[in-house]
Amino acid sequence: QVQPVESGGGLVQAGGSLLLTCTSSGRAFGQYALGWFRQAPGKEREFVARISWSGGTKKYSDSVKGRFTIARDDAKNMVYLQMNSLKAEDTAVYYCARDSARYGLGADVDREYDYWGQGTQVTVSS
Repeated sequence: QVQPVESGGGLVQAGGSLLLTCTSSGRAFGQYALGWFRQAPGKEREFVARISWSGGTKKYSDSVKGRFTIARDDAKNMVYLQMNSLKAEDTAVYYCARDSARYGLGADVDREYDYWGQGTQVTVSS
């Protein structure tokens, strides 16, 4: 099954940390860039971070740069989002998505991704 599955969300106090994980059973997992997006209540889904198929290129939104880290382990078909120094404004449903093209860098826009997970809720209390 190609569809990603996220886990690791939860309730955390401001300043705390969470590690989100995303896995997919697709055999070509290592050939695709992966991205994390989030959607807060009443807001549009927004880009958070992405990692290229090789893992050599990573990009973050300005709002999470320096606090979040994306990584991948292709041997385990896993992608991670380490979130530190969490703020109340990080509260959202976080989604993992697979790039629609092989061997790419990923993109900051959700239309470039073709497989999405169901999301995992992250709630940061202030």
